[in-house]
Amino acid sequence: AKCLGNIMRVDVGPLGGSLLDVAVIINNTAIVVTPSIAAQCGFSMKSDSFGNALIYISLQNCFAQNVDDELFTTALQLRLQGNQFSQEEVYQVAETCQYDVWASREVICDYNYMEVMGLTSGCLNKSCPLVSDMQKRSMDAGFKATTIVFFTPEGKKPMSLLAAQQRGYGIGNTPTRLVLRSPMIAPETFMQTVSKRQLLPENYLSTALHIPKLKLLSVYALNRTITWYLPWQMDPMTSSGQFNLLEVHFGINGQKLDAVEMQAREYSVALNDFYIVTELPIGGVGGYYESHIQGDLYYVSYMIEPMLELLWTEDATHEQTRYKVFFHITTHLLPQPLELIDNTVPGEKMFRMTLGHFAADVALMNITFPAEVLSMPDCSARGFNILEHMSPNTSLKVFTLQVPFADPARESHLSHSLTKPTWKLSSRILVFPPSVSGGCDNHNFYVLVKYGSPGYNFQTMVGKRYMTPSLAQHYDSMENGTHFSFVVPFSAPDAIEASSTRSRLDIVLSNPETNSQIQELSVACNFPSTLTECFPNGTMTALALKLESVPLLNPSQLTLADPSCGPVHSDDRYAFFVFTVNSCGTTRKFMTNVMLYENEISLPDELLMKKSPTSEEPEYYLKISCFYDINTSQTVAFNTRLRRSEPYAENSKGQLQVVMRLALDDSYSAFQNYEEYPLAKYLQQPLYFEVELLKSANPLISLELENCWATQGKDRTSQPRWDLIINGCPNPADPYQVVFHPVWTDARVGYPSHFKRFEIQTFAFQNDILILQLFVHCDIVICDSKNPLGGICGGQCSNPKQTTKGEMDDFSFGVLQHSGDLICLRKD
Repeated sequence: AKCLGNIMRVDVGPLGGSLLDVAVIINNTAIVVTPSIAAQCGFSMKSDSFGNALIYISLQNCFAQNVDDELFTTALQLRLQGNQFSQEEVYQVAETCQYDVWASREVICDYNYMEVMGLTSGCLNKSCPLVSDMQKRSMDAGFKATTIVFFTPEGKKPMSLLAAQQRGYGIGNTPTRLVLRSPMIAPETFMQTVSKRQLLPENYLSTALHIPKLKLLSVYALNRTITWYLPWQMDPMTSSGQFNLLEVHFGINGQKLDAVEMQAREYSVALNDFYIVTELPIGGVGGYYESHIQGDLYYVSYMIEPMLELLWTEDATHEQTRYKVFFHITTHLLPQPLELIDNTVPGEKMFRMTLGHFAADVALMNITFPAEVLSMPDCSARGFNILEHMSPNTSLKVFTLQVPFADPARESHLSHSLTKPTWKLSSRILVFPPSVSGGCDNHNFYVLVKYGSPGYNFQTMVGKRYMTPSLAQHYDSMENGTHFSFVVPFSAPDAIEASSTRSRLDIVLSNPETNSQIQELSVACNFPSTLTECFPNGTMTALALKLESVPLLNPSQLTLADPSCGPVHSDDRYAFFVFTVNSCGTTRKFMTNVMLYENEISLPDELLMKKSPTSEEPEYYLKISCFYDINTSQTVAFNTRLRRSEPYAENSKGQLQVVMRLALDDSYSAFQNYEEYPLAKYLQQPLYFEVELLKSANPLISLELENCWATQGKDRTSQPRWDLIINGCPNPADPYQVVFHPVWTDARVGYPSHFKRFEIQTFAFQNDILILQLFVHCDIVICDSKNPLGGICGGQCSNPKQTTKGEMDDFSFGVLQHSGDLICLRKD
């Protein structure tokens, strides 16, 4: 494993023909990295014709152990499958990478995903090389992402975090950074013009960060040279015209190359007005060839994966952006005429021949002489020396052959009056066809299809259906460049049922051009299902299979001992029952240290009575039982993890509606209408007030009166002021104290705790003859009955020093006095 900046690369190989499956280890559990998980979590894997696999992993992948955004550890499980399906080797590898030179924004473009990482609150300084501890703490304190907004040509497209993750997007935050990852095939990806004529697909995310990916149109292969054009200023990714390109780095397979290495490999990188222009020689070190056969002609294509890493800053924001793009380049087919060079020296009495040039995926299988065909082991037994060499300064190889003059395969003829040994031969280049192998366990078929040599066109048929992309997804197909595998359940419609416990799956590989069959595979397996399972919570499950001895049985008609307990699922092959040990007629027996629960599966009595007396088909009867230990102790293992931040409450806004009314009498059954104000009241008449919390169905909250008072003016702070209720209690200095009335549940009152009723004596105002009007105000408190916190919420007449206030409101009523003994009440 290698640490390459903000990515990690794991090199596996040579695989020697084995097939590689990759899983990531988290909490001692291996999770297979499927294509969807890879795109969502920051993994990609390439393979070459030399039998090597390169696994690229983002340091901020979903499974990384992150320490302060500086140390990142990822553990992998590598499973190698041999030629036989059952043979496999398992290895584990873990690597810790240190990376603490984060730019404000870092972008990675790989072939299957786009990733952007940005600081959650910007840079603290212009260069932004490190993030201070203070900033780390502030980002970790209660930061939570809730919504992501995609900016598409059709407009903004908000999406919840959960919905985005379900659609394959990877979203998360670390102590200092926000990470957003999008699969290349995401539906929100679209095309946009970037810097002159270049077209780039991109993905806009909530932070307005843009992630471009180049099209193949930006690559040209002429005169044995590949030219790659990358816009050095991509308009969607910059917010101002003041753009300064600080660094440009070039690499192969994620590994940066210095100037000396680039010169030695004949790579060059230059800038013009619009583009970073990279030139690579076709066949150069770092790439590889693949073979193709068309008719009787041999072609090759050259593949290489260069990398460009840019670092720029903008004067307007003083933020740095590091942009890293991996670009897989494949040339068109190049004709590769074969050469047979005679290097024979007659004095050595040995034929010396050189045959080439070939890509690394070619193997020499046999040599044909005029009278016989010899395989490679036969040639070795005859004393032939056949070697394989890499051609200097290229990715091609040649075969050298040495055959003694004395071998009987030679021929002689006369030429120019000299007798010269001659040798006629033909060689056969092996093109590996695709192949299929398979196996099964107790529940599924497992099928493995090897692609064979590149360019070999074939199609796969599962049962009677072709393997379409949708069918491949349905069967959890996984692909890694050299093979693909899929899993077919025992009960799948493409499997052929041989019996209730035996099934067969047919796989056919065929050539779509000639419609000829390449290989056929039939996998027949027994599936010994568990008939009864006993669970710790007292649940029992039972599987009743249809047997050959009861061909007329309908499994859906089977029941437990209680005829009302039928199967939860059934078809023409089986019936599946789920029930608890205290139901469906289950019996219980106490035995030494165990408790036995028993039930039975059979046809109900009414169906047995209808059965023909002459029928020789036996009755169906299955007894099921579960044993539970009476005196045992169970050990439960768990792992603890320190909490990264303190718990926090998510703030939200809402409204509480409270109303104060004036009742006609102490029954509180009828109230003054709004149109009836102002009201005239005699001094001897009491005033009956009711305060209600509206539109709440929470029985655990209560409304409490904290303070109520009257003023001459409409302003609640105006003077003079007459205190009626103080800290939930009647004013002790008032000779005509407020009287509280109880509230009972009736047709109008659903929650009495949401109401308060009190009575005011109008005599409280009679000494102030000149008063023309009065306003009554109240402060209220909403309390939680589970957590009253003392004070007003603790009950009436509580200690004011312990009061904890909630939302308050005030209500004003006007009171008019006329001729000394008449009060007019008006609602404002």
